[in-house]
Amino acid sequence: MSLDEVQEVRAADSDVPEAQSQTPAPATARSRPGGWSALRPLLLRLHFYAGLLIAPLLFVAAATGLLYAGSWQAEKILYSDQLTVARVGDDTRALSAQVEAAKAAAPQGKVVSVWPAPEAEATTRVIMESPGLAEGETLTVFVDPYTAEVRGQLTTAGDALPLRAWLSEFHSNLQLGEFGRNYSELAASWLWVVALGGLALWIGRRRKRGAELVLPDRKATGRRKTLSWHGTVGLWAAAGLVALSATGLTWSKYAGENIGELQDSLGGATPSVSAKLSAGAGSDGSDEHAGHVMTEGMEMPPPAPTADIGIDRAVEAARAAGVTEYLQVTLPAKGKGYVVKEKDKQVPVHLDAVAVDPADGRVMDELRFADYPLLAQLTRFGIDLHMGLTFGLANQLALAALAVAVMFMVFWGYRMWWLRRPTKELRLSAGRAQPRGAWRKLPVTLVLPLAAVTAVVGWFIPLLGITLVAFLAVDVLLGFVAARRAEAAV
Repeated sequence: MSLDEVQEVRAADSDVPEAQSQTPAPATARSRPGGWSALRPLLLRLHFYAGLLIAPLLFVAAATGLLYAGSWQAEKILYSDQLTVARVGDDTRALSAQVEAAKAAAPQGKVVSVWPAPEAEATTRVIMESPGLAEGETLTVFVDPYTAEVRGQLTTAGDALPLRAWLSEFHSNLQLGEFGRNYSELAASWLWVVALGGLALWIGRRRKRGAELVLPDRKATGRRKTLSWHGTVGLWAAAGLVALSATGLTWSKYAGENIGELQDSLGGATPSVSAKLSAGAGSDGSDEHAGHVMTEGMEMPPPAPTADIGIDRAVEAARAAGVTEYLQVTLPAKGKGYVVKEKDKQVPVHLDAVAVDPADGRVMDELRFADYPLLAQLTRFGIDLHMGLTFGLANQLALAALAVAVMFMVFWGYRMWWLRRPTKELRLSAGRAQPRGAWRKLPVTLVLPLAAVTAVVGWFIPLLGITLVAFLAVDVLLGFVAARRAEAAV
């Protein structure tokens, strides 16, 4: 939700006629409002400024997110030659033979992992480190599992092919590097605030018919009609927008670090399978240096060469241990064995992993997704939902709908702001904000807890806190200027 800053004028939002509402109340009848009547003006002013100033970032994030949501299907079309085989055969070649074919096609690369073909018509991906690539990039060679024919090579980032990798960076930092990440973190930091604030304002409005809460008022005209669409679309989209904000913050630089530390402190860190080999241990687990004492001047002999059972037997061992779906095989590095993981993130997920000893094919360690801490499982689901993975095409369509909703709400918000501008003034001016001084009407029993919560949230989500302080500073300055003008006009 973007900006419901443009509340109805007081007469339109109250059962009291406008002329009557402007009549000063007797001094004895005046009292400080409490509850919602006191909080609503403050929310209106916050929603107005947040929407007005943050809405452009939300619009950009939604537009780039819409492109990313469509990239999953686009890359299947654009890279169909690399991703699919020409003909499905009867038998597949050994995985080691496919790797050798990839190495012959890209002799400059060093194989680090292999993704066996997950489906009958899919190719095997052989991922390599290659000179000349940027940090985080790898060279992926696509091999026909039936013929060991190389179908092509692409520069990739993780599982993302060039189009999706570029759009992912565009969505997260506008291709501006670390500096650009501030834009997406700022958008994610404020998205949940304007969404929940706007939701509260919309639900708390007085309306003649209950249906106007969930459906646009087709009889309304002008600004009322725009507000009706802005509010109802925001109502339906609020839960999804809060979820996008929360999951988006996990990737952010500043708030993301705080979220990670909090998750770790609560015992929700994502575990990993241990592939570390025993130092100096043979296949029987004994230490070949046991009983020997190093003395001064002696040098540790180099480790004896370790036997390698090969990728085919390592995968067989993993499959025997129950790791069978959408495999990702990481080749042994120094002091480590094979790591075979499942990478099927669609429901029901398959994310189990095992580590295999390259000397004898023994499963050294195994990790089941069911054994993840609850917070780690929720984090995994949240991130994959944000990326459009969990429910496949349906997930991607839902993300696209949310992105379109945000863009429309930003448009409607600015339109309402513009329609509130004074039309009889000779000078160019824009829409009015909610009158100042709303916070002074709050009871102290509400002000103190609200201030404490705001301070904690502002510290935990730094860009939200910094910009909120900036909003307050600008608001105070504008109030000071307005007061001086009023004094000068007297």
